Amino acid sequence: MNLIEELRWRGMLQDMMPGTEEQLQKEMTTAYIGFDPTAESLHIGSLVPILLLVHLQKAGHKPLALVGGATGMVGDPSFKAEERKMLDLETLAKNVAGIKAQLERFLDFDPAKPNAAEMVNNFDWFQNITFLDFIRDTGKHITVNYMMAKDSVKKRIEGDNGMSFTEFTYQLIQGYDFYHLYTAKNCKLQMGGSDQWGNIVTGTELVRRKAGGEAFAFTCPLIKKADGTKFGKTESGTVWLDAKRTSPYQFYQFWLNTTDVDAESYIRIFTFLPQAEVEELIAQHRENPGQRSLQKRLAQEVTTFIHGEKEYEFAVKASELLFRNDTAELLVEMNEEQLLDVLAGVPQVEVPKSDLEAGKDIVSLLAETGIFPSKGEARKMVQGGGVSMNKNKIDGIETVINTTALLRDKYILFQKGKRNYYLLKAI
Repeated sequence: MNLIEELRWRGMLQDMMPGTEEQLQKEMTTAYIGFDPTAESLHIGSLVPILLLVHLQKAGHKPLALVGGATGMVGDPSFKAEERKMLDLETLAKNVAGIKAQLERFLDFDPAKPNAAEMVNNFDWFQNITFLDFIRDTGKHITVNYMMAKDSVKKRIEGDNGMSFTEFTYQLIQGYDFYHLYTAKNCKLQMGGSDQWGNIVTGTELVRRKAGGEAFAFTCPLIKKADGTKFGKTESGTVWLDAKRTSPYQFYQFWLNTTDVDAESYIRIFTFLPQAEVEELIAQHRENPGQRSLQKRLAQEVTTFIHGEKEYEFAVKASELLFRNDTAELLVEMNEEQLLDVLAGVPQVEVPKSDLEAGKDIVSLLAETGIFPSKGEARKMVQGGGVSMNKNKIDGIETVINTTALLRDKYILFQKGKRNYYLLKAI
């Protein structure tokens, strides 16, 4: 199965220039994708272009990952309702460095290999080009009529906010990237999301008109959720690839909570599982959707790819923390950040730490913190074996709670019944 066939069955192919598949079958082809340095980390909306580069390299071709240090100063206007906030040089440099570090984890940069991946930054070639040089040597090759015919430009010009000259030049600047990489690195293919089609074909035109060469392109569909809501967003915000912004546990939970319909699509797009195995997983899931086997495998594959096996295993254990009784050891091992991450959403109550330093009987503690409405109800539940502390069952009403019970010297996790949890915080 060649690269195009592989991407086609996975649902990762939308528009393609004639001759692209033939070019990829003819020879090892150098191809690139651009990444906008709007933040110090990429988010899961960037996963598809990352995966395209990985698939490309697996198929024996050479990937270039372009970080837009220059284009990031302009901001891509494609299908945006208004102009993006411009970033200063210091912020851009910081964002570029962060994105480079992430991309280097997913591609093989071993220079001994003929198809070794490379990182490029378009600021490196744009910083020495003057405005007059650019409009004279490059701008003359693309007409205004051609640029205005692009859907992404027409929609902005016809909208309420219009489009600045700065944004209007973006497709020409991105097009020049393709021309430069074609002449400097024999790059013959650009890939990207379907919203980039207009910018990409401008690049192929520049290669043809300015260099007399032939360049190729294809795009993948923009990922959407079946219910029409935006992919990559949760109630708490964007899902990032940086573990400091979105913890591996939260990342795992995002994929685990995918709907059945979306999971069938995502298992093809976001994993490297072969077609036969994907089809078998989908069939098994349809027979017993309650097991959520498809979501579990999806979450496993993507979390392991981004964060590694160890973080995936922790995320699984952490996900079971509130549903299994044999997780007391894990609870003790967690640092404060992990603890609060996993227990986000669990009601919190507070108690003066001095009360615990003096020692507090379990019945009074449960009632005074509001975990139980009265001492009578607390006593009855404890006597019936229905209360656990830090995943260990409370033995009796004579139990005294002191600071030795605190997790990270600050927290105690109480459970009443099977599903009701409270996180006590000593202040």
